[in-house]
Amino acid sequence: MRQHALETLSLPWSASPQRTYKRVPVDPALLAITLVLALVGVVMVYSASAVVAGIRFHDSWYFLKRQLAWMGAGLLVMHLVSKIDYALWRKLSVPLLLMTTVLLVLVLVPSFGSAAKGARRWLHAGPINIQPAELTKFVMVIYVAAYVSKKQDQLTQFARGLLPPLIILGALSGLILLEPDLGTVVVMGLVVVTLLFLTGARIKHLGLLSLCALPAVAALIFGSSYRRQRILEFLRSAKDPSGAGYQMTQSFLAFGSGGPFGVGLGEGKQKLFFLPEAHTDFVLALVGEELGLAGSVAIVLLFGLFVLKGFQIAGRARSPFGRHLAMGITMLVGMQALVNAGVVTGLLPTKGLTLPFVSYGGSSLVANLFGVGILLSISRDRQGGRESGGPRGVRKRGVVTA
Repeated sequence: MRQHALETLSLPWSASPQRTYKRVPVDPALLAITLVLALVGVVMVYSASAVVAGIRFHDSWYFLKRQLAWMGAGLLVMHLVSKIDYALWRKLSVPLLLMTTVLLVLVLVPSFGSAAKGARRWLHAGPINIQPAELTKFVMVIYVAAYVSKKQDQLTQFARGLLPPLIILGALSGLILLEPDLGTVVVMGLVVVTLLFLTGARIKHLGLLSLCALPAVAALIFGSSYRRQRILEFLRSAKDPSGAGYQMTQSFLAFGSGGPFGVGLGEGKQKLFFLPEAHTDFVLALVGEELGLAGSVAIVLLFGLFVLKGFQIAGRARSPFGRHLAMGITMLVGMQALVNAGVVTGLLPTKGLTLPFVSYGGSSLVANLFGVGILLSISRDRQGGRESGGPRGVRKRGVVTA
């Protein structure tokens, strides 16, 4: 009996206990939501682009093959990033910021940057085109999360706390506006300001800055002919359905003709040169036509679940940096999806923003999967560092269990 008691109790003079650890898996729900959205995107990209690709490139699989290649690369990036301790991104926040700044500058250099449709947003890397602005959004979130986790007690002060990240935001936004790409700047700015508010910045400071920013935004819009034209088209689209409101009218027709359950996958008519950008910015309209209201609502609900899981992961993270980073990435994906949905339903002017995971676009897909990889890494934090093997606090044979 005495020998048995000594074997089951850890005495003060016993040897140092051996600790055992359990590897915590990533959040399965977030992973499943991401994969479903990406697979739906592959199907809808092919459905939207097959006819156009066949006529333009004599290969109906042209866009599908590229989307599959980018998805494979993105899933690999997501897997590798999910294995990395997310604390590393805090140390790399400034180097990443410098790297993306250099890339944004190179985009503006004619010998490096590639122009298309009046915008210079891409870098050539052999046969691959890379859009640095897509990565910049996530790098900015990483930097702000690292900054506020270090200076959170100073965020109530304007000059010492709030101003430095806003200066960085302004510098990057200026480079992106030169491409030009106002949509990315709007989403990035909204996410950064919201993150600063959630982490302790005073609302009166942010409100004052917003009032000061309104004239600048108005000048950017009305000082540019094509931006001014977009606003005017948005305001008078119902009055000129065959002219200024053509794209929006076709989007409405796609949603309307879909009905409750759609006309059938691959059977949509708006993609046949009626709805511009059906495989990129307006892919949700094609979902509404071919899969109906049920398909559109399912996509919206998946993004809603993504945001919910992202905030749950943020709430379970042990470190302030993990919480802030998870919140920022979640808001970045959720807000871009919300803006895209607002555009295709006529609630917002055309912004040129893709629907995350679903729209055609390699840089956007890989950047978003990179963000999900960080979220999955943070999701391991819900039990990270706790020992396992039995009820918490019970000691057996010199082994501490959690």
